[in-house]
Amino acid sequence: MTKQRFVGVFAMAACCVMLSSCGQWSSASSVPTTQLVTTSTTEPEVISSSGQRSGAATKAAQKKLLSLGFWLLTPNGKYDETTRQAVMAFQKYYQLRPTGSMNDATAFLLNKMEIRPQAQATEGTLAEVDKSRQLLFLVEDGKTKYVINASTGDDRPYVEPDMNTPGVLIRGTATTPIGTFKMNRERPDGWWVGDLGQIYRPKYFIGGVAIHGSQTVPAYPASHGCVRVTVAAMDMIWDSGLLPLGTDVVVYGELN
Repeated sequence: MTKQRFVGVFAMAACCVMLSSCGQWSSASSVPTTQLVTTSTTEPEVISSSGQRSGAATKAAQKKLLSLGFWLLTPNGKYDETTRQAVMAFQKYYQLRPTGSMNDATAFLLNKMEIRPQAQATEGTLAEVDKSRQLLFLVEDGKTKYVINASTGDDRPYVEPDMNTPGVLIRGTATTPIGTFKMNRERPDGWWVGDLGQIYRPKYFIGGVAIHGSQTVPAYPASHGCVRVTVAAMDMIWDSGLLPLGTDVVVYGELN
């Protein structure tokens, strides 16, 4: 055997030993496998000044608002209209600027607050309309169940076309009367064309003045005299059975 051939055979043998020691010639079942470990991170649900962004911070705020009695549709983390309205109601009740956004002051106070809001009434089942703060309180058996953002009349004179009588103008003053009244009639199904515009599932408590759903419920008085709440809030009022016919409605306060 020549020297070159001997060196070649020796090198091949050494290579075989190395491959065998690395497991390359072993059975498939013994080949080492690598498992991919996946980890997921969940954003903590902490109330923060998140503006009107959806997410974990909004979900935490929604849960806290509901626990305190500021009604909204569901704590799902989406900053929907009922969440904006609940934030606005919270801000109004605690005399913050009613922006409807989770700013620093609102987030700080909501984090700290543990006491539920309280209507004036401490007994009975009724509705209270606070014109000063533009809030609707729903009281059940003396306990304030929900606080809802509302918009009442602005006490200004108006001239509007009669939606039911073409060519006729209606003149009046956009006043939500103060006093104690009773629910005396209602319309359960959807939208109705009133003389001054569309109203949703109204519950009347004096003349043509009602608590009803509206597409627009701002932070300030804007109605012709009715008490506006959101469509979703009006559906909740009907579904909960909180304001049947004969229920007292107490209106108080002066416009600021």
